[in-house]
Amino acid sequence: MKFPEGLYYTKDHEWLKVDGNQGTVGITDFAQSELGDIVYVDIDSLDNQVAKDEVFGSVEAVKTVSDLFMPVSGTVTESNPGLDDNPQAVNDDPYGEGWLVKITLDNPSDCESLLSAAEYAKMVGH
Repeated sequence: MKFPEGLYYTKDHEWLKVDGNQGTVGITDFAQSELGDIVYVDIDSLDNQVAKDEVFGSVEAVKTVSDLFMPVSGTVTESNPGLDDNPQAVNDDPYGEGWLVKITLDNPSDCESLLSAAEYAKMVGH
């Protein structure tokens, strides 16, 4: 199981990569392994302002649907177009090709309340 350094993690199993006031959001390797085969990704928040901890979409696996929670407040500027034809990318490469949305952060200091890779790994028992 991978927990890349340099990312922020949530207790709801999302990750956030920050570059200035821009961010990329996805679900963690742990989350995709718990969900199983992902068959559909629904992002219904494109161009919307989404508050920290609000739902910005969902992922559907063979046996369940799981809400996606925004790690920090921001505006969704892009969703991953590759997931329309290949939602399995979330399983295959959750920190790369399987990213979910790009956002403009309202307040980059919101990241201070998120978990480090080590803290997240400990939380999920690894």
